[in-house]
Amino acid sequence: MNDISLKLEERTLEGKKVAKLREAGFVPSVIYGGQAEPILVQSPTVETTKLVRTIGKHTPINVMIGGKKKLVIIKNIDVDPVRHEIRHLAFHTIKQNDIIITEVPIILTGIGESLAEKAGLVILQAIEQVGIKAKPADLLESIELSIVNLATDEDKLVIGDIKLPKGVEFADADQDMELAIASVYEPSVLQAANDAAGGDEDADVEDVEIEDNSAEEKAPEEQSK
Repeated sequence: MNDISLKLEERTLEGKKVAKLREAGFVPSVIYGGQAEPILVQSPTVETTKLVRTIGKHTPINVMIGGKKKLVIIKNIDVDPVRHEIRHLAFHTIKQNDIIITEVPIILTGIGESLAEKAGLVILQAIEQVGIKAKPADLLESIELSIVNLATDEDKLVIGDIKLPKGVEFADADQDMELAIASVYEPSVLQAANDAAGGDEDADVEDVEIEDNSAEEKAPEEQSK
């Protein structure tokens, strides 16, 4: 059961005025979900930053607002690209029995320890996240896969190598289990491919959805910042 909590206070400052909140040591945030209108809130910067760094985006949180408790997950984190400080948070209300659909990162472990790397080969990760669904208490923060056993340029890790724990499923019922997550390459082949294709930018966007919600409100984009 979830026992992580954060005390929030309702706020009246919006738009550019929230800069005063940040200067005073508070993080402005907003709570979406359910049939109610979005709630503008704030919380102490130190406490909020510590919580976010500890739990990430997929752990249920009990928030207290005016004596009332709500169960939420973090839907979006806005971080200052220079100072690396949290500028704004968006929460989404959930229930313990809701099925949450979200994307979680795939983290490769054992980097530098594989037989392939020791033989001078290169391992590249092609898929960095995968969609899963689970109840709030079962959500994963990330999925780890070891590359230690990769040895030749014929070896790879695929979606089917992921062993999901009980209560967690892939979001796509028709998930391609042979989809390659990481593959081994000869350096010369990789260099030729890089010269031909160039680099790409990955979008750092993560959508969180609640399955079977009948009405998802559209909140004003800028009202909470």
